[in-house]
Amino acid sequence: MTLQQEIVGNAMQMAVVNLHPGQTVYCEAGKFLFKTTNVTMETRLGGPNGGGQPQGGGGGMGGMLRQAMGTAMQVGQRMLAGESLAFQYFSAQGGEGTVGFAGVLPGEMRALELNGTRAWFAEKDAFVAAESTVEFGIAFQGGRTGMSGGEGFILEKFTGHGTVIIAGAGNFIDLNPADFGGRIEVDTGCVVAFEEGIQYGVQRVGGLNRQSLMNAVFGGEGLSLATLEGNGRVILQSLTIESLANALKKAQGGDKQGPTGGLFSTHSG
Repeated sequence: MTLQQEIVGNAMQMAVVNLHPGQTVYCEAGKFLFKTTNVTMETRLGGPNGGGQPQGGGGGMGGMLRQAMGTAMQVGQRMLAGESLAFQYFSAQGGEGTVGFAGVLPGEMRALELNGTRAWFAEKDAFVAAESTVEFGIAFQGGRTGMSGGEGFILEKFTGHGTVIIAGAGNFIDLNPADFGGRIEVDTGCVVAFEEGIQYGVQRVGGLNRQSLMNAVFGGEGLSLATLEGNGRVILQSLTIESLANALKKAQGGDKQGPTGGLFSTHSG
């Protein structure tokens, strides 16, 4: 059964989900907004792919041990990724119910439909909520890619069937690298999500020469850019968390960027 949801709002969007009796949706802790009284809420350590969920049938001590180990592995992965350790599950009882979710930054939300053929990958903290038929996992990019890029080492991975709702900062733009010669290069903080089949990497901006140093020091982009190659959907955001943090810090009278850009700052007071 397709999840009935509506994304409302402008600068700070939220998702309003209508649940049928027995239908379950889960979210990352801290993304819940409101619910009707006939919607139950339960917090679990395990994700929807088995760990931490009540399971019918036997299995005995062996089944319980496997379930506990699966939950521990999930929690360990999310801890390494800096994600919430628990999920909140919502189910409608005795009739239809409504529950609302939102991200944590001013920006857009997007509902992605998974049909079991392609997974979706998203940047850390993009996940908001999903049907219980969608599996949430952590994907680790190669060590060199993550360390050189600063962002993108750890990704959220969604598989299975159903609806998953993600959020980002600013406005979204949908691109397909195949429409631009098969490859695009973007600020590492602008990537929100992309389909399986897109190759994601991080490359240095030019060699270690005068121009690359000029880009890093005066351009504010650092030494690396994210690369996205292949044929598939890519979602980018117009606002990076770093730029938002710098703007808030400046407004509060803290560190201010000097005339040379991101690597130099002036201190007031």
